Amino acid sequence: MGKRSRQRQKNQTPGRDRDSAGWGAGYADIVKENKLFEHYYKEQGLVPEGEFEQFMEAMREPLPATIRITGYKRYPDEQAWHTNMSRKIIRKSPLLEKFHQFLVSETESGNISRQEAVSMIPPLLMKIEPHHKILDMCAAPGSKTAQLIEMLHADMDVPFPEGFVIANDVDNKRCYLLVHQAKRLNSPCIMVVNHDASCIPTLQIDSNGKKDILFYDRVLCDVPCSGDGTMRKNIDVWKKWTTSNSLHLHGLQLRIAVRGVEQLAVGGRMVYSTCSLNPVEDEAVIAALLEKSEGALELADSSADLPGLKWMPGVTSWKLMTKEGQWFSDWSVVPSSRHTQIRPTMFPPKDPEKLASMHLERCMRILPHHQNTGGFFVAVLVKKAPMPWNKRYPKSTMERGEGGGPEEKVDREVEEDAPKGASLAQEATTKQDGVCGPPPSKKMKLFGYKEDPFVFLTEDDPVFTTIQSFYDLSPDFPKLNVLTRTHEGKKRHLYMVSKELRNVLLNNSERMKVINTGVKVWSRNSDGEAFGCAFRLAQEGIYTLQPYIRSRIIQVSVEDIKVLLTQENPFLSKLEDDAHAQAKKLGMGSIVLKYIPNPNNLTEPQCPIQLCGWRGKTSIRAFVPRNERFHYLRMLGVEVFRDKQEPNPSNGYISVVKN
Repeated sequence: MGKRSRQRQKNQTPGRDRDSAGWGAGYADIVKENKLFEHYYKEQGLVPEGEFEQFMEAMREPLPATIRITGYKRYPDEQAWHTNMSRKIIRKSPLLEKFHQFLVSETESGNISRQEAVSMIPPLLMKIEPHHKILDMCAAPGSKTAQLIEMLHADMDVPFPEGFVIANDVDNKRCYLLVHQAKRLNSPCIMVVNHDASCIPTLQIDSNGKKDILFYDRVLCDVPCSGDGTMRKNIDVWKKWTTSNSLHLHGLQLRIAVRGVEQLAVGGRMVYSTCSLNPVEDEAVIAALLEKSEGALELADSSADLPGLKWMPGVTSWKLMTKEGQWFSDWSVVPSSRHTQIRPTMFPPKDPEKLASMHLERCMRILPHHQNTGGFFVAVLVKKAPMPWNKRYPKSTMERGEGGGPEEKVDREVEEDAPKGASLAQEATTKQDGVCGPPPSKKMKLFGYKEDPFVFLTEDDPVFTTIQSFYDLSPDFPKLNVLTRTHEGKKRHLYMVSKELRNVLLNNSERMKVINTGVKVWSRNSDGEAFGCAFRLAQEGIYTLQPYIRSRIIQVSVEDIKVLLTQENPFLSKLEDDAHAQAKKLGMGSIVLKYIPNPNNLTEPQCPIQLCGWRGKTSIRAFVPRNERFHYLRMLGVEVFRDKQEPNPSNGYISVVKN
């Protein structure tokens, strides 16, 4: 049912998420009918006149599979592809077996993402630039996070973009799914953290020698929702759908959105999105946010940003229905017995002028039957000024995002002087609706949290002595960006992060639950000590590291790569003359195998290829993960296919057939 509240998330399987990378097993037959759902949406009038049957028919059809090609790997502009087949058909059809293997392999190696079409929209509306600091608040399973990372790396010649993505999720287990998605992209500019998005901590950074608050240029607020836009994929929503799901989630959605705009820099953009069509989760949250912001926020007009997209404008009137079927069109008629379930912020603003000034029509509603997609809602907010409650109660809001100096703690007296229950983020007990106060402070719980430490190396760390000489690192190599995951004992792996993420890590170790960050660049190989260096290059980080390496590079041809990726341990003599001569001059140990495209020969790949390898005594080999091997071989015109009837070869590679 899409992303859900914290409690529901824990019972959810990753493959059933709205933008999951999985193609998942089929569901048992479920009757695709829910009279309450039909009655509710007919009554709301959210589907254009005469189209309701088309809308329902589309909802009952399986969702077509869509894929997105990784953007920064210099592929053509047609980067998203929409099939006319469901995931189940692609997975089970014998005729599509090669295609399915291709999808699985290329997804694992990070070259494509299997992502629902509507899920691709929010990152596109964020207008990401490589220097932007980005917060993805409810990020798992991570296909949107992958899009954000790709946008940071728009220029592959820049190994360390100035910007970064901090990707958060409330569920610890889902954070590891997020890590898996992000790791495919091998970026030094991503950090995965584990917090409740509604009270994600304010971070500090060093700015010109002084402590400063980290405000984000872009925030993605893709909140937990009832997921009724995902009925085409998550079929169990048909039998589980009820109006109370939205009523229960509204408060959480509003709290997360509030926290997002607090952490947004003035001038920044926050995209709020759900895979629900229910106004209680959509326009109601946006309207409440705009009303309480007192002009600090503005809905952006994004109508020209995605010219090919068909969408309906946001609505300005809606009403609420209980699961028993009782309707309420205004807060004033809600009986007090319902006040804990139904809140004033769930209704449209009553003042017509105020409502008109919000421009809720700028919200975007995507209906399934208009372009054969899932249902979706998205709104783009621009921050014009600090949030008003941060101006009024600066001392009480330091830890919430704005105002006050970095060393200040929450001033309990000031907070108690604020109007009781006046917080925007409050779900249930507001007495003075319409009065702004600082959202309540929540203490971060770190108990039960176990992760290896992130330890940065110093410039004079002895590990650099042999690495420096063996690989002839250039003088501008950023040693301070190298970290390991252990305080004691031998360092097994070395990772690199960007300078900006290093700043974040060093200044927030006590307030942040970091699950993962950085990209692996070296791994310990004790055999290498005999040849001058105990650390071999890691394929994950080769594109980050290679610009700084000035030795142990062999320039290879297309034919050389075919040999290296199809033979387990070929003799040096199997290489073409040029590469063979280069290899003979090198001593044993880790090497870079580098292909430089020839613009005069368009039959060969026109993008650079860099592989990690090992120069043995008489042989040479590539240290490249299996799916990446397949990817490069496909690029070179070699067909790669596993016969499911045959056992896997013991070495983990499959035989290939040259075209």
